[in-house]
Amino acid sequence: MSLKGAFGHFRTITKHRHKVISHCFKAGIGWQGLFHDLSKYSPTEFLAGARHYQGTRSPNEAERELYGYSKAWLHHKGRNRHHFEYWFDYNPATKRNEPVKMPLKYVIEMFCDRVAASKIYLGKNYSDSEPLAYFLKAKGTRIIHPETSELLESLLVMLSEKGEKATFFHIKTYIKSQNNY
Repeated sequence: MSLKGAFGHFRTITKHRHKVISHCFKAGIGWQGLFHDLSKYSPTEFLAGARHYQGTRSPNEAERELYGYSKAWLHHKGRNRHHFEYWFDYNPATKRNEPVKMPLKYVIEMFCDRVAASKIYLGKNYSDSEPLAYFLKAKGTRIIHPETSELLESLLVMLSEKGEKATFFHIKTYIKSQNNY
C-alpha cells in the first residue's frame, strides 16, 4: 500500500460521502445521510481500498479481480442498509435466501449514493443519464426485489429525463409522503 493510494482513497471516499450527504439533504433524509458509508473508514474497508486504489473505479473491483472476491465489499454490504445486497433473508415458504423489499428511506439513500458515485468517478464527463445507464448495464443479472428495482429505476429515469432538481423535489415531496411503499 502506498501513501499516494491511501491519500487518494481517503480523498475519494470523503468526497463521495460529502456528495451523498448533500444529496440526502435535498431528498429530505439529511440526518440519515450524515451516517452514510462510515464503515469505509474502518480498517477492513479502508486498508483494502487504499491498497487497490486507482481513482477511476471502485477498489473493490481490483480486489475482486485479484482474489475472486472482495473482503472490503462483503464487510461494507453487510453494514450499510442502502445497498440492496444487504436485503436478503431466508424465506421459510421457499426455503431459499431471497431479496427483500427495501424500506423507502434506504432506496432513497441508494439513489443518492448512485448519483454521487457517478459524479465522483466520471467527473466532468458526468451527465444525469449516466446513473441510469450504469443501472441498466447489470439489470438482467442483478438479484434485487422487483419493487425495489422498479422504484430505483423510475427515479433514475426521472433524473435522466427531468434532471436533478425535479427528481429531488419529487422524492422530497411525493415519494416520502407515500405510506404504501
